[in-house]
Amino acid sequence: MFESLGDRLQSAIHKIKGYGKITEENIDQAMREIRLALLEADVNYKVVKEFTSKVKEKSLGEEVKSSINPGDLFVKIVKDELVELLGGESKPLNLNGNPAVLMLVGLQGSGKTTTIGKLSLFLRKKHSKKPLLVACDVYRPAAIEQLKTIGRELNIEVYSEGKKDPVEISQNAIKYAKENGFDYVLIDTAGRLHIDEELMHELENIKSKINPEEVLLVIDAMMGQDAINVIEGFNNNLDLTGVILTKLDGDTRGGVALSVRHLTNVPIKFIGVSEKMDGLDMFDPERMAGRILGMGDVVSLVEKAYDAIDEKEAEKTAKKMQQGKFDLEDFLSTMKQMKKLGPLENLLKLIPGAKKMGLNNVKVDPKQIARIEAIVLSMTIEERRNPAIIKSSRKTRIARGSGTSVQEVNKLLTQFDQMKKMMKQFSNGNMKLPF
Repeated sequence: MFESLGDRLQSAIHKIKGYGKITEENIDQAMREIRLALLEADVNYKVVKEFTSKVKEKSLGEEVKSSINPGDLFVKIVKDELVELLGGESKPLNLNGNPAVLMLVGLQGSGKTTTIGKLSLFLRKKHSKKPLLVACDVYRPAAIEQLKTIGRELNIEVYSEGKKDPVEISQNAIKYAKENGFDYVLIDTAGRLHIDEELMHELENIKSKINPEEVLLVIDAMMGQDAINVIEGFNNNLDLTGVILTKLDGDTRGGVALSVRHLTNVPIKFIGVSEKMDGLDMFDPERMAGRILGMGDVVSLVEKAYDAIDEKEAEKTAKKMQQGKFDLEDFLSTMKQMKKLGPLENLLKLIPGAKKMGLNNVKVDPKQIARIEAIVLSMTIEERRNPAIIKSSRKTRIARGSGTSVQEVNKLLTQFDQMKKMMKQFSNGNMKLPF
């Protein structure tokens, strides 16, 4: 997300960092580039005008003139203004109800039903509590069955009464949740146009009867600036508590994320970052600004690792690496844990300085990873623990069993051997870091 915008902003900032002093002339050139970058990213023109004016004003202030390194201070000013534009600070969900009730609304086709599944999974993993999904979309064909399918996939219960009155269904669902010890109730309402008065009135009725802690609008980020009108339409009727932007991973521009809070005063609370059910992240303006400016997002990287990786298994593997006892069985275990973190290329982008190191455009072929896994799985336990015994006849058997070639088996063994040597050098303190 934001790749094109990030590249353009970083290019403009880089030019300023090359000057010994910020002047009216060189700041105007940089601001022109930043203005174009934001407009091309589909950021609202009023927002762009205000943002660039603030950056320029602060960059030409007395505190910058006396700075030893004005280029670095310019980076800080741009980042601070981006953070402010994105909402200043993250706005967590209000989960104080017993149970906490979250009502999701949105247009048809916005990804609302899938998002409610993602959100329920997020809440269960994050807080280790029990969510209940409620099927109140009684108009769209197969909407109830879609929610039930998601519930089965995630092992999360779905409350449904079929094609009855959505207001009554939501009230009955909350009663059921209280009686059965559910911590969260997530209500999936029917998708509609914000100009559809009858259906909008139904939403108002549901809200007034159940008094939810959160009313979240699910909206497709690829709508661009039309999203602002949709948010305002829903907000005027329902007093939204937050927005969930879906498909932000597929939007190369993403300017709506930079316009929402400033124009509507409705905070972005979550963003959809992949089609997988765990592809929902809390929206944090500080982290997002850092990612846009190529500063990485180490906190998100650590959180992903913490959620996905078995701590004891990781410690055990680390010790074996240090002792030079890391074998192909450990390698296979590490690969399986890494796969839980999601696509490797997405993780590399979170590393600070990824662009400079050429990691932002790395493409990892999942088929190649699957082939490596197949090769290791075709080995016996003895071979994985002691790769030195794998000679010609064993290689032929492994290649045949994994559907690969002997050359590919040789390549993996060679790379593994090189990796072990490198680990040994690091653990002995003999390897110099390349910076």
